Parts: sequence; structure tokens; C-alpha cells
Amino acid sequence: MAKRRYNGQFVAQYLARRAAESLPGGDGSRPSAQHPASGIPSGRSAGCAVPMPTEGAPLRILGIDTSLRSTGLAILETDGRTQRVLDLRPIPNPAKRPLGECLCVIRETLSACLRQWTPHEAAMEGIFFMRNARTSLILAHARGVVIETCAEAGLTPVEYPPSRVKKALTGGGAATKANMRAMIQRLFSLPELPQEDAADALAIALTHLHARRLAAFQR
Repeated sequence: MAKRRYNGQFVAQYLARRAAESLPGGDGSRPSAQHPASGIPSGRSAGCAVPMPTEGAPLRILGIDTSLRSTGLAILETDGRTQRVLDLRPIPNPAKRPLGECLCVIRETLSACLRQWTPHEAAMEGIFFMRNARTSLILAHARGVVIETCAEAGLTPVEYPPSRVKKALTGGGAATKANMRAMIQRLFSLPELPQEDAADALAIALTHLHARRLAAFQR
């Protein structure tokens, strides 16, 4: 059977359908709080102080999958018809590196990414339940650094639950890391499987892109 080619229009249509199914109202669920500027479901987010691009100019979205040892970063750019990845990488922190140094590495790397690409909006994975209290506290440290660093750049990340990101990308809220990596590679025709945290960051950026498109369509 011939291999199917995935162009930008197909990707946009596919993810728009998935986003519509995963967002409030797509399954009959009760609508959540909305982003005050765009109507995007935002959970705890407030707004974005970064000027939006002029009409017709590309929009850049920063996706962040936060963890202490491997925070994923992705920069997604769209002209309204097609999407392309400008940056896709993890921020590695070895297990023996002290907490404070890990947080400095996350801050410095994220700051450099923000300066290089100057994204207009940001999205990150929302808070989720963790049984291990120590792991939760460590993640909270990393999230605090990420949110504060974004705030310095004038960005307030919109938060999306992990299950919503998985459903928007693959159609199922219980997708595995392997499922997410494979879908990201397929949609963007990447030469190899992306690192799992970087893939999650790009999935978060894609979810935000199609959420804002859906919100604009519903206004």
C-alpha cells in the first residue's frame, strides 16, 4: 500500500478535529474558564502581555513539558495554513546534578530560547495528581522557574491537562509516550523519533494552536 503523505493542510484539519473533541463542548462537558483575551480554555492562566503578530505575519507558540531532569521545549510557527517546527529539544539535567543547579539550567536554557525565537504565546502541561509527595514538590520547583521565566518575557502559559493533549493529538486520552512520539514524527515528517519530552512539548503547542483556532471560530 502506498505511503500516505501528510501536508500542512491535512495536519491542520486532523488536529482541529481532535482539538474539537477534546475541548469543552466537544463531548458535552461543561465549559471551563477562558483565556480573557482569546476565549481559549485556560485553567489557571491569566493572559499574555506579548504583542500579537500583525495580520498575515507568522504566529509562534512555545510548548513546554516541565520536569526537573528533562524539560521539553518546542517552538511551533504557523502562517495560518501550515505549521513548522523551529526548535525541538529537551533540557537535560543529570541525576547527580543538585536541585538548585538544575533549576538554573532550566531557567537559562528557556531564557535563551525565548530571546532567540520571541514566541507570541506559550502553553504548558497543567498540574496533575502525583502519589509521591517528594516528586510533586520537585516538579513544583521546576514549574515555578518555568512560569517565572516566561513571565519575565511577558508570557503567561496556558495550561492543558495531559489527557487533553493526548486526546487532541492521538484521539485517546490514554496514549503512551511511544504513541505521542510516533504521531509527532509522522505529522511533521521528522527523520527520526523525537526525544519523548520534546515530543510532548510540541504536542502541547499543537493543542494550543488548534484550541485558539477553535475559540476564534466559535466567536
